[in-house]
Amino acid sequence: MAAIERVAVVGSGTMGRQIAIQIARGGVPVALYDLDSGALGRAATAQRDFVAGFVANGTLAAAEAAPLLARIRYDAELGAAVRDADLIIEAVPEQVALKRQIFAALDEHASDGAILATNSSSLRVSLLEDATARPERCANFHFYIPVWDNPMVEVGGGTRTDPAALDALDAFARRIGLLPLRVLRESTGFIFNRVWRAIKKEVLAVADGGIASFEDIDRAWMIHYRTPKGPFGKMDEIGLDVVQAIEEVYAAESGDPADRPPPILTARVARGDLGQKSGRGFYAYPDPAWAAPDFLTPEATPEATPEATPEATSGGTPGGAATGDEDRPGAERTTNDDEEAR
Repeated sequence: MAAIERVAVVGSGTMGRQIAIQIARGGVPVALYDLDSGALGRAATAQRDFVAGFVANGTLAAAEAAPLLARIRYDAELGAAVRDADLIIEAVPEQVALKRQIFAALDEHASDGAILATNSSSLRVSLLEDATARPERCANFHFYIPVWDNPMVEVGGGTRTDPAALDALDAFARRIGLLPLRVLRESTGFIFNRVWRAIKKEVLAVADGGIASFEDIDRAWMIHYRTPKGPFGKMDEIGLDVVQAIEEVYAAESGDPADRPPPILTARVARGDLGQKSGRGFYAYPDPAWAAPDFLTPEATPEATPEATPEATSGGTPGGAATGDEDRPGAERTTNDDEEAR
């Protein structure tokens, strides 16, 4: 199978824009597609900020900034964006129906030899492959957020994926500075997110059950594992709407009510508190409490505000699903992600 030389990314949200930057940083031309031209404009602004940050922290030479950005093309017309691509990476919200719709459209517009990859953080590509006439060229290709701080990507196939397509993805990942992690057998959540999901589910249950505040759970995690933020701060970074959508994937697959996202999460999503992108999630941004110098000091910390009872937070329906959607302020519908532990 020929080497991957041209790439298109479908969806310009949090993950799509980061994936495109990483690809361009690896010297590969990339088209970034979104049906919303406004979303593309916001993505371009964010990408310029990313590159300025790389220059400021010394990870990118100033002379390389303009050429890097010049390798990114923005397109609001799908056919034009993907027509010449050897690899197309879908990075839209974690919804099977939407992803199948995208895969079917990509199959129509892409060249016969193109690989169609999903950046889904939980959905197996076998759920999407039969929306196309090329299941042998469909794969999972899952990045983590921030892409440049988590230099790995999970690579996995569906029921009929050609091993040569996975080898091509492995080689491309290395070319753009990422370590490919091979998923040997299909599994919801793949490798890391399957582990992260167990952690996420338990910390949400501990806080939702009133056993401990989310702040103290984060403090315990940060002290024990010496990380800059805890699980709740990480969920805010991912986006609480994204976290909820992924929890709903697991719940639908298992059929177990215990797998449904709890009110401590769904209530926030319903009122539009989606995390960093909306200015509030578990913490308030841009200056979250977990980043404060005294968050982990031994001196007495302010008592955490207790969570409301599940009945209050879910509008009287314990465990009820949120009524919010991903088109809240700061979210871009065909634009975002999956991005779990991203």
